[in-house]
Amino acid sequence: MNPVSRKLIVARYIAQIMWALVIAGGFLAAQFFLGGRWWIGAAVTGVWFVFQAIMIPLRVRNLGWLETDDELLISKGKMFQTFTVVPYGRIQFVDVTTGPFTRPLGLKAVALHTASASTDAKIPGLEAADADALRERLAVNARERMSGL
Repeated sequence: MNPVSRKLIVARYIAQIMWALVIAGGFLAAQFFLGGRWWIGAAVTGVWFVFQAIMIPLRVRNLGWLETDDELLISKGKMFQTFTVVPYGRIQFVDVTTGPFTRPLGLKAVALHTASASTDAKIPGLEAADADALRERLAVNARERMSGL
């Protein structure tokens, strides 16, 4: 399996820090202005952030993908592992996206869309050049396999 970029860890840390600051800040502001036990919410948010800080590198380490002759394989997770096989002939279109935390790091995500609404075929954390090249290869393979159906 090809691993995703380790820079995805940094992007996810930044996003998690932003959410934790907003939520904990809201609880602390309520504590300051209203009194009471709002500090408990800030403490729970802090504990949740520590848990996420531990889990983010583990989740990113367990993301991988592999191109074969007939399909794309995507693997996620360790405890609750998901292994997705997407045949090239089933791909309808391929999206390449980036967000505010991944763009400065030069990362993109590739998402495959099939006729099935439940397909979770997304590969986050690819270097921009790799994501664009993968999208192009997948589009070519999908056109070739689709024409044979």
